[in-house]
Amino acid sequence: MSLRFENKVAIVSGGSKGVGRGIVSVFVKNGAKVVFCARGSAAGEALEAELNKAGPGSCKFISCDISKQDDIKRLIDFTVDQYGHIDCLVNNAGWHPPHKATDDTTADEFRDLLNLNLISYFLASKYALPYLRQRRGNIVNVSSLVATIGQKDAVPYVATKGAIISMTKAMAVDESRYNVRVNCFSPGNVMTPLWEELAGQTPDAAAAIDMGEKCQLMGRMGTEEECGLAVLFLAADATFCTGIDLLFTGGAELNYGIKTQILS
Repeated sequence: MSLRFENKVAIVSGGSKGVGRGIVSVFVKNGAKVVFCARGSAAGEALEAELNKAGPGSCKFISCDISKQDDIKRLIDFTVDQYGHIDCLVNNAGWHPPHKATDDTTADEFRDLLNLNLISYFLASKYALPYLRQRRGNIVNVSSLVATIGQKDAVPYVATKGAIISMTKAMAVDESRYNVRVNCFSPGNVMTPLWEELAGQTPDAAAAIDMGEKCQLMGRMGTEEECGLAVLFLAADATFCTGIDLLFTGGAELNYGIKTQILS
């Protein structure tokens, strides 16, 4: 089987769990050299050992707080020091805070989320772009389906994810002169540890997961591996695509559905 990203160098932020873990795993399985980061070390170090043992690509984990500019610059510098170049940047790290009404949300909470979910993407791109331009590389920004359809009691989060899509389009325009592609990936419901954790906080976790699965026309949630394959498509195969937003949703946004009971 041919390796779709063999010997390419990729950076994945927030790569130790969930969607990020799926991306790192698929890239390594396709021959890439991946540098990935997260705040905590245990999960990242365990994934590094697991994937390096399996190959055929390789990965290196570093602890990094993507909300801090110096840490972002250190991530880029570490990658270049290790491999000499960068072919792909996947901006994935971010957070969905607990649902909260606008009336109860403070300006500082909104500012902090903007810094983590949006400005970190901008800064990582800014520092990586000089190297991506040398290789005609590409950026994949992870947004969310809710940027398109909205979400109850999540105005700051939805706003950050919508801004990511707009930033992707604007950056795609600017970077086209250097033959650098910039695309967006917007997942809906994906079965991740976070999804399971949130379901566990409800009175009936099994019922919550069942409801989540029924939101998709395909009758299930996406998987971490499927996320990785979709991002790999944008990075390796979609060579005539720039400025697009790839919806990864199982058809969740299609057809009419009962809304008033959900919002009441």
